[in-house]
Parts: sequence; C-alpha cells; structure tokens
Amino acid sequence: MGKTITAIAFAAVTLGMLLVATPVVAHHAFAADFDINQPVSLTGSVSKIEWVNPHSWIHIDVKGSDGKMVTWAIETVGPNALFRRGWKRDTLKIGDTIIVDGFKAKNGQPVANGRTVHLSTGQELFIGATGAAAPATKQ
Repeated sequence: MGKTITAIAFAAVTLGMLLVATPVVAHHAFAADFDINQPVSLTGSVSKIEWVNPHSWIHIDVKGSDGKMVTWAIETVGPNALFRRGWKRDTLKIGDTIIVDGFKAKNGQPVANGRTVHLSTGQELFIGATGAAAPATKQ
C-alpha cells in the first residue's frame, strides 16, 4: 500500500512539473519568428490593442502598395515592461495614427516584432525586447 501511494505521489508531482513547464516551452526567442535582416517601418491606424502576457500586441491598419488595407499585428514586450517604459493604458487609442519600426515575421504574414512606436505628438516609445536574442537597440 505504501509503494502505491508513493508511486501515485511521484506521478502527480511529475505531471505537475510538466504542466508548469509548458508555458516556458511556448515562449520563443526573437530569431525563431522574426528576421533581423528584414526591418520594416509601418504607418497605420491603431485598430486593436491587446495588453496580454507574455507579449502585448498592437494591431494597425496599413495601406499596402496596391491600395488595399492590411492589418498588421505588432508584437511588443509584456504590459509590465511597457508600463516601466512610460506607457499607460491610454497612450494609444483606437484610430490613432502611428509609425512602428520593427522586423518582419519569417513566415511572410503581416506580423512584426516592434522596436519603437512614433506617436503623432512626436514622442518615440520603445516596445522591443532586450537581451542576447534581440536586435541591438538605439536607446
């Protein structure tokens, strides 16, 4: 009976550790999804803002070279990092026109990893990741 309880306890602890480790596996490095050799500068109108972890997202509608509107999803750092950099929940509003500098996704989709946001007021705010896998910043 004691061995059975020990085996069940071991299995429960092992399962718990696997479940806790899953979010860590899902988090990625810059180089996994984005191409440092494909910088992009996008001018568009904010259509959606997602304050979520591990990365926040800014969605902007950008007029393509063919005249069609394309919605780009811009990956930023998480909400806490944005707040520490001077962001507030009302820094951007739906409809604001902004310029985002960043790097295109490797998969060709309208997705980018953002580095900076230029507001219509002239203010420039940093939204990119830092660290070994991230491109150098011009801060």
